[in-house]
Amino acid sequence: MNETIAFCDPLDGKTDGVVSRSDLCKLHFSLNSTIGKPYSCPASSDMVGFMGPPGGGPPKSERQFSNFSPTPAQNGTVSAKGVAVATEITDGLRDSKGRRVYLSYQPAAGFVDAQTQYNAATNSWGLSVNGMGAEFVTRYLQLRDTSSMANLDGITYDTLKDWIYQGMHTYQDTLQTTWPDLTPFYEAGGKVLHFHGESDNSIPTASSVRYYESVRRIMYPNISFNDSTTALNDWYRLFLVPGAGHWGPSTAQPNGPWPQTSLAVLIDWVEKGIQPTTLNATVLQGKHIGEQQQICGWPLRPYWTNNGTNMECQYDQASIDSWLYDFDAFKIPVY
Repeated sequence: MNETIAFCDPLDGKTDGVVSRSDLCKLHFSLNSTIGKPYSCPASSDMVGFMGPPGGGPPKSERQFSNFSPTPAQNGTVSAKGVAVATEITDGLRDSKGRRVYLSYQPAAGFVDAQTQYNAATNSWGLSVNGMGAEFVTRYLQLRDTSSMANLDGITYDTLKDWIYQGMHTYQDTLQTTWPDLTPFYEAGGKVLHFHGESDNSIPTASSVRYYESVRRIMYPNISFNDSTTALNDWYRLFLVPGAGHWGPSTAQPNGPWPQTSLAVLIDWVEKGIQPTTLNATVLQGKHIGEQQQICGWPLRPYWTNNGTNMECQYDQASIDSWLYDFDAFKIPVY
């Protein structure tokens, strides 16, 4: 992650420790370049698989983490095998025929949900099953009264695809939140202010892009990309927050901004008709704490000119295309 940030940070025209253009990172950075690079990690005591509330703090229940295990200090060099694992993760899920099942995280996101677990008793590393993911499979798909999985023996990529399909089929009317036809909401005068951390390490940022694009295609099927985007932006705006992680700023990119006035922006949009072309955000940590920044609305992407002093929201077709995926593993539309 640190090597990715170091390479991709300046691709947006400004070197500030923040990857504002993870799409350019995807297009120009190769994880293979990290092979042989040294690493050193101090000993720590971690909640493995933890996904707590915004800004940190203790878990609200035992189901928010799978285990608690101290980890020893580690050092060495990045191996080709390690890069192969990371590449497989960032490429996203494919079935045994190579067809895409789902997308993955943007470059510069961490691997918290993919980490292993150290077993002090056996002095070895092993599987760490996220408690929430395990519970969905055991309780809601297998209909067993348990929230844990002892192992993933025999589980293949095809199994994961089958679980996704079963979940969609079983809970389409109750748990799915991807319905793309928002006509009743739109006709009632509703507004959507949607933002997502670009380095989210738990819910892939591109899933928000996919939903926005699904709404655009379904609700404006017979007009051009630019015209349909303009029409959708009149009442639905998507903003990708540079460097931000899951639910908030990323400690790995502390100079990244986070929206702080979104409710006020939404109220002004609904009650006064002030459409947010950009979204105001504040740097909440690091040496630039308190600095105000503007976040570009999708599909425009940020680029800094004049040695990183002026930010422009640019249209970049190659970058836009890097966010779009074809889930050809399914014969039904997946929104």
